[in-house]
Amino acid sequence: MTVAETGAAPAGTRPSLGRRLLRRVPLLGAVIGVVLALWLVAANDVGAVADAFGRVGLLGIAAVVLVRVLIIGLCGVAWARILTGLVAVAAGPFVLLRFVREGVNVLLPVASVGGEVLGARLLTFWGVTGAASAAGILVDMFFQVVTQALFALTGVVLLSQLEGEQAATLAAWCAKGLALSGVVLAAFFAVQRYGGAAFIERQVSALARRFAAEGGTAPPSGGVQAALDAVWDRRRWLPLTQGLLLHLAAWFLGALEIWIALQCIGIQGVTLAEAVVLESLSQAIKSAAFPVPSGLGVQEGGFVLLGSLFGIDPHTALALSLVKRVPDVVLGLPSLMAWQTIEARRGLMVKAPPAT
Repeated sequence: MTVAETGAAPAGTRPSLGRRLLRRVPLLGAVIGVVLALWLVAANDVGAVADAFGRVGLLGIAAVVLVRVLIIGLCGVAWARILTGLVAVAAGPFVLLRFVREGVNVLLPVASVGGEVLGARLLTFWGVTGAASAAGILVDMFFQVVTQALFALTGVVLLSQLEGEQAATLAAWCAKGLALSGVVLAAFFAVQRYGGAAFIERQVSALARRFAAEGGTAPPSGGVQAALDAVWDRRRWLPLTQGLLLHLAAWFLGALEIWIALQCIGIQGVTLAEAVVLESLSQAIKSAAFPVPSGLGVQEGGFVLLGSLFGIDPHTALALSLVKRVPDVVLGLPSLMAWQTIEARRGLMVKAPPAT
């Protein structure tokens, strides 16, 4: 990655101790995640896990990958809708860069927002201003987290209908976590919509300047806050609503991956509603452990915990997690190659003039 992507200090300066430690958090998280994943596999019958995974078959894996393609594509269109009318870029580059964002987040040892920072930077190669790119990614992240909270809330409601003390306890804990998330999201929205704290504006503006240096241009009328105000303009309620609903649809489609995998393995009793519980709460657990790249180990543990509520044995739960990781690799590797191609061809790209 370049200095603009990593936020590295210029040559001749030494990063502060806090920044150096922060850079090591994803690496430490990756080590912890790998250890946890290996322990989960070692604590169970590896042969049984492999057998359950093998029963999914090539057609089952292909179906799961196709569902993931649709999910990421919907998220890319949602990102494009957020900036529609504000930038002279069609939906295609947004979809392409959404795949790149996903590939970086699931395959590289970075925290879960590393792909978002890179995606915003690459968007400036299409002539989008640094401020507009930063504003678009902030709103897109906000919509993604809001819709995930709504998705998790659906899972909690469905989970609360199950009998048993374990399900009731887990539902109560998840409800508390969602309440806390609601407070954080409200603060995140206030920062974007009403100016927020000055130091956050300075940090995001500095990021936008780095984006501008890579390929965009700074708008003459203001920085990131001005771009955020333009995105959140009340007259743009339709594209913003569309972006929100597309993200929500993408989360629910993720449950289809689980349902397909379980049907192929031979677990016939799991309904789509139960698949929603498994997907929504496992994603919530994975997101809570955001310093761990791709939720290594965390996702596996979440499936083991949640699967027990529906009579899914640990071997099958681990196999299910492995199936969910196949699209990460199958789609992630070409996405990383696309990123390098974009970087290599940057000088040949024709930039569209910024929208007025």
